[in-house]
Amino acid sequence: MTPTPNQLWRMFYAVELPEEFKARFAEHAARLREAAPDVKASWERPEKIHVTVKFVGEVEAGRVGALSEAAGRVAARAEPFDLTVGGTGAFHTQGNPRVLWVGVEDESGALARVQERLEDECSALGIPRETRPFHPHLTVARLRAAAGAKQLGTLHRATAFESASFRVTELVLMRSELGPGGSEYTVVSRHAFERARDTEDAA
Repeated sequence: MTPTPNQLWRMFYAVELPEEFKARFAEHAARLREAAPDVKASWERPEKIHVTVKFVGEVEAGRVGALSEAAGRVAARAEPFDLTVGGTGAFHTQGNPRVLWVGVEDESGALARVQERLEDECSALGIPRETRPFHPHLTVARLRAAAGAKQLGTLHRATAFESASFRVTELVLMRSELGPGGSEYTVVSRHAFERARDTEDAA
């Protein structure tokens, strides 16, 4: 069914992961779930694992084209770059872990530059800037109850997730839809990083 222009779509920009990284996440999550089967948590499905570059939120479907064009402008000014995935940690609420994550290292600063340019583009479209510092990460699980949360967080941080790098070649605009089995992600548009290295400093 064709959406009406006023229909609200929940949107975000992301970097996708290679399949081998998704497989490693599945193995990591399986070890944690086996060790702590009674902890109430929502585990991220491996096929959905991604790096969120900017969360847009709900916008009218008629504005999605403008979001895609904004991503195209940002991608045209960027070149492919490497990210390193590794290290484990958690975001806390009142001392209890609420989100388990694996770290993302942006040694070159290229991802941060893409994120800053997206903030500029989205701000021009009337979308509020993110007020929190940009902390790229990969969500493993969201903990829904305090019981066992600390123990699972400790186990997660103690479980090795060996660092490895991958090449990022595109920025993706995605839609999130809530369904009976949780949220589903759909790629709306892909935007290849096209800028040549020797022209990066000419802008």
